[in-house]
Amino acid sequence: MFKKGLIREYSPVISFGARILDLCIVIGAGLLAYYLRFGHLRIYDYYELALVVGALLSAIILPLFKLYHSWRGKELWRQIWKTTLAWAVVVLILVLLAFGFKSGALYSRYWAVIWVLLAWLGLVLVRVAVRLLFNFMRKRGWNHRHIYIMGAGELGRNVARQLNDAPWVGYDLVAFWDDNPELQGKMIESVPVISCEEGCKQLEREKKHIDEIWLALPLRAEERMREVLEMLRHSTVNVRLVPDIFGFHLLNHSVTEVAGVPVLDLRSSPMQGANRVLKAIEDRVLAALILLLISPLMVLIAVGVKASSPGPVLFKQKRHGWDGKPIKVYKFRTMKVHQEKEGQVTQATKDDPRVTRFGAFLRCTSLDELPQFFNVLQGRMSIVGPRPHAMAHNELYKDQVEAYMQRHRVKPGITGWAQINGWRGETDTLDKMEKRVEYDLYYIENWSLWLDLKIIVLTIFRGFVDKKAY
Repeated sequence: MFKKGLIREYSPVISFGARILDLCIVIGAGLLAYYLRFGHLRIYDYYELALVVGALLSAIILPLFKLYHSWRGKELWRQIWKTTLAWAVVVLILVLLAFGFKSGALYSRYWAVIWVLLAWLGLVLVRVAVRLLFNFMRKRGWNHRHIYIMGAGELGRNVARQLNDAPWVGYDLVAFWDDNPELQGKMIESVPVISCEEGCKQLEREKKHIDEIWLALPLRAEERMREVLEMLRHSTVNVRLVPDIFGFHLLNHSVTEVAGVPVLDLRSSPMQGANRVLKAIEDRVLAALILLLISPLMVLIAVGVKASSPGPVLFKQKRHGWDGKPIKVYKFRTMKVHQEKEGQVTQATKDDPRVTRFGAFLRCTSLDELPQFFNVLQGRMSIVGPRPHAMAHNELYKDQVEAYMQRHRVKPGITGWAQINGWRGETDTLDKMEKRVEYDLYYIENWSLWLDLKIIVLTIFRGFVDKKAY
């Protein structure tokens, strides 16, 4: 009933249609909200302007969140979350524009709220409906892709297991191709293993319905890949390469295209494009609100620091920030003024004589970190991210802990995933530092706005008072 590859063949048309549909949803939701509010559709000019601006912003912002890319094999909740974030950015920009042009009083708040909710509901329901339609099609045997995997080694088996665990993606593994005669004729992951030659004969002789062949071979098998491609020179089947990169320490790995050249990203920062804008908005807005709330407390702490011992209220220290660039970090001073040897930074230890009594209280409650919200407003730090270490400690550990400097792929934070999981305070052993870095890299690999908010909330309950902070 459905031509093989129909959806893929017309994917540009489908993508364009999806964009137009989203714009219709945004404008239609605004019109429906106007009718619900006023009981007619004789729309004032400034309401029309708001709808046009909203549609234009949607046309710009929604693609930045990759909402029109293929979501095959990805969880529905992720698609809904991305849609929600994209629409939230559009709404935020609209609010800022209304505030900047002092035009907010022109619009009905009831209309604005209903428009936002209806548009969000429409954007989400369309994606849910499309996903359900594709799932229905795949259950009926439509829109499935049948594949061979070249290589029944560990890489090929991992690919097969992941495909078997995610049947909704619509990829059916027909057989493995492998050169090892001991594996040929056997079943691996409930899939038969045949020779490459036999597989090619099946393609040509039996016209077997195969959509794709995935090459899951070690990187050193370049010559064998060339031979397989030569064997397949008369076949029109699609061939894909599954790179054997999973032995590397990967961070946000993906495939991008630069000047028409496909590039495989093994390690990259998640703070690019829309993510970078979202993170900046999150940091600035929350930091400003928090500083307004805690300013009386900070004044009291400043008085306490000044009374505890002679010296400045703030302690300033150079640390590595985003991309390893030096930044100046602020803290309330918790130690007596002292001078250390050039290039040496001694971590505070239990009952450290340099720490004042008031400073010990600030340290164990993390109140000494509050001035770093000014660092966040300056753009040097984030509210959530890996804690910045002293430069001397970075020099010490960068060759002892694997991927240590990769934690600088994002801005350092006031709190982080490692801190709320108990890995804060003195790192007097290599194991402790390795564990902290492990949690920092997990945060970078799995970053999302939701994870940031989760860490902020958990910090309130777990991250302030800690017996290990001295």
